[in-house]
Amino acid sequence: MRRLFPVTDMTATDAAGDREWSLGELADAYAYPDEAERGPEGVWLRANMVSSLDGAGQHEGRSQPLSSESDMRIFGTLRGLADVVVVGAETVRAEGYRPARAREVFAERRAAAGQGPAPVIAVVSASLNLDFSLPLFTEPLVPTLVLTGAAAPAEQVYEAEKAGAEVVIAGDGAGVEPARAVAALAERGLKRQLTEGGPRLLGQFVAAGVLDELCLTLSPTMTAGAAQRIAGGPPVAVPTRFAVASLLEEAGFLYTRYRRS
Repeated sequence: MRRLFPVTDMTATDAAGDREWSLGELADAYAYPDEAERGPEGVWLRANMVSSLDGAGQHEGRSQPLSSESDMRIFGTLRGLADVVVVGAETVRAEGYRPARAREVFAERRAAAGQGPAPVIAVVSASLNLDFSLPLFTEPLVPTLVLTGAAAPAEQVYEAEKAGAEVVIAGDGAGVEPARAVAALAERGLKRQLTEGGPRLLGQFVAAGVLDELCLTLSPTMTAGAAQRIAGGPPVAVPTRFAVASLLEEAGFLYTRYRRS
């Protein structure tokens, strides 16, 4: 990263912008709030999304065409800080999700925070219509979680558990209740939470009032078409206000961070 427009107490390591920020510096800039600042249960749910200038959250079903090398560095940094990455089943299928990997650059930081070597991946799915032969389920460094409702198909629950995933019930019906999902993860000690979408899942977190922070990359691209925005689903009764926490810029990409105000 080359330029930083500080809004909080973050400071630019290189105000002239002559070098790329290290992953360690990015980790400092994107660190989770201290547990005392995260609310009564010490939980903090942040989202990481990318959007085109005209509001598209994806292009031809995937977010990668809107991204950049620096965006992926922030993507990796946010994962390196999280206890758990929460993702919807549609995104798992569309983006070809694989298990999170341990990265040496974050090892000391994670150990000091009492975290495992890599974040847990938690997949949200009502139907459990997932390919449980994928490495995400059969080869994770830490077991993948599947969040679903009490009415999930029993045969699919069996397939998930047979593949090595842990099924977590977070709803009384077929689907997952967002607040219960957040609480269920926190009960497992997974309090630094990160969601990477997709739009429908993010919309559910917003509607439930449980999203604390949004890390949004604004891509200097225009897509037109009818692509989804970064959050979908029914509108909230009153728009949720967020305040700018920080802003980074490189090559026309804006890397913004907003906290619920």
